[in-house]
Amino acid sequence: MKNLLFIGDVVGKAGCDFLAAKLGVLKRTYGVDITVVNAENSAQGNGVTRASAESLIHAGADVLTTGNHAFRRRESLDIFDEEYIVRPANYPEGGAPGHGVCTLDMGAYQIAVVNIMGTVYMDPLDNPFSVIDALLPELGTRNIFVDFHAEATSEKKAMGYHLDGRVTGVFGTHTHVQTADETVLAGGTAYITDAGMTGPEHSCLGVEIRPAVDRFRFRTPARFREASGPCILCGVLVGFDEKTGKSHKIERLFIR
Repeated sequence: MKNLLFIGDVVGKAGCDFLAAKLGVLKRTYGVDITVVNAENSAQGNGVTRASAESLIHAGADVLTTGNHAFRRRESLDIFDEEYIVRPANYPEGGAPGHGVCTLDMGAYQIAVVNIMGTVYMDPLDNPFSVIDALLPELGTRNIFVDFHAEATSEKKAMGYHLDGRVTGVFGTHTHVQTADETVLAGGTAYITDAGMTGPEHSCLGVEIRPAVDRFRFRTPARFREASGPCILCGVLVGFDEKTGKSHKIERLFIR
């Protein structure tokens, strides 16, 4: 039996620093074998840069996933040449840098981490259900974990059931608010609709409160800045059988 730790969207320097302060203890406490972190907001002002990605790897992450902000920092697109960082696999072929799958060789077994993005209220990428169906036979391992970066909870739930029994875990990201529906589905797939956020707690999804409130009040553009103050770390711990690719437990983590 092995343990995988998945950490929800890390926001800015504060989130990166808080993760670095907590991750080592978490890995020792829970006997974590693999750590996957969503990094798409890890740079100051969102997106991901080489500096923010490397800070998360140095903190102890094995694989970084992203989402709709993957290519926000055009000066850092070369980061997607690295094997340890993935972008949504359902970007149309031929134009997007990088890859949508990272496979880790753990010696006696392999782990595949897949990143896909929803299309409800999101960018019109290729159909995520069709793309994941085409990908699964190519992965060569039963141990498959999917970061489904999506807005609509209905689309996330549908993807969880669509993949039940065919992957080890499906973790929703993007909305930054941790949901309380973690479960192991009937086919042995660990699922949560949203893993949550890692960054300043007293914020609107990691940014300062007042500009976010004013944008909704006055319907005018506002400059968002990373919030300050105490942070939270959100994620899930999944116990799985590396021989069968089936999960036997999922535990939600919320650390102040």
